[in-house]
Amino acid sequence: NFLLNEQPDRAIEAFVDAVRVDPQTVELHFALGSLFRRRGETERAIRMHQGLIEREDLPQDIKLQAMVELGQDFLKAGLLDRAEEIFERLRASALAEEAKRNLLEIYQQEKDWEKAIAIAAELPDIATQKDIAEYYCELAAAELIRSRPEQARQHLQTALEKNRKCVRASLLQGDMEMQEGRHADAIACWQRIEQQDPTYLALVANRLLEAFRKMDRRDEGLQLLRGYLGHYPSLDLLDVVFELVLEADGGEAAYELVRDELKRNPTLLGLDRLIQARSLTAPPETRVDLDLAKSIVQGYTRRLARYRCDNCGFKARQFYWRCPACGGWETYPPRRSEEFDQTL
Repeated sequence: NFLLNEQPDRAIEAFVDAVRVDPQTVELHFALGSLFRRRGETERAIRMHQGLIEREDLPQDIKLQAMVELGQDFLKAGLLDRAEEIFERLRASALAEEAKRNLLEIYQQEKDWEKAIAIAAELPDIATQKDIAEYYCELAAAELIRSRPEQARQHLQTALEKNRKCVRASLLQGDMEMQEGRHADAIACWQRIEQQDPTYLALVANRLLEAFRKMDRRDEGLQLLRGYLGHYPSLDLLDVVFELVLEADGGEAAYELVRDELKRNPTLLGLDRLIQARSLTAPPETRVDLDLAKSIVQGYTRRLARYRCDNCGFKARQFYWRCPACGGWETYPPRRSEEFDQTL
């Protein structure tokens, strides 16, 4: 009745009273502990599940389930070391697989990628080769921060062996080649992304341009990027090509580029670029109207200029290799939400 009357706090107190009246109702303890955890009252959930574990009259399978719940309480509370201890104890029990799943999540949160790789090998139905390749990319990124390129190369090679379509490995390999002055090799690494997943070409567009510039082959780089834009429409890629054409050929050429792309792929974000391009060549008396139109369009495009997870729909202005909401790897393509909506 309290729940129906939208009085959840009083409903919980009634629940607690019911547990006290009949302490043998174990299912009620589990339900109440789960409710506390969902509400963020992890201390109460922990006390509830610890009480079940300490009772002498409960069978072993109930105590094991209570340990799982307690580990999840610690995980929810951010007490990762205590959660890890609980699930490590459960690895030799009948609930070993569930314990390993939780350990994998803990290792990912702790960024302990070597342990994540080891536990993932025991969970082939849960941790995919794509996930494991990402763990190796994380190891490689950490080695690069420590200025240990050889170890980073080994991790990236292993990542590609685990998943030959690992875009992040190709991107990092290109970055390493670029840092060491091997511009042609860097370009080859980044061009590989077209075969792996062309959606991610927008991430390396500026990198490709910089490499071609270092080799005094800017026109060749522009031709390559325009070809990518023609085959794989992308607002982020359009931005890069737009700036390059504007620099190389002037405002009129940039306007024609955006106009043609807008005809082929109509978006508000593209319209914003079109107005910007036209204002560059418009007479002063017309720019006032164009600036007004641009400000109106930008009012709508701010909410569209975001990335969105393919798995859970979480949106953010920043690109992530792992979705902050659902934890999926490579579910966050560098594609704006407006583009995402057009593909549905």
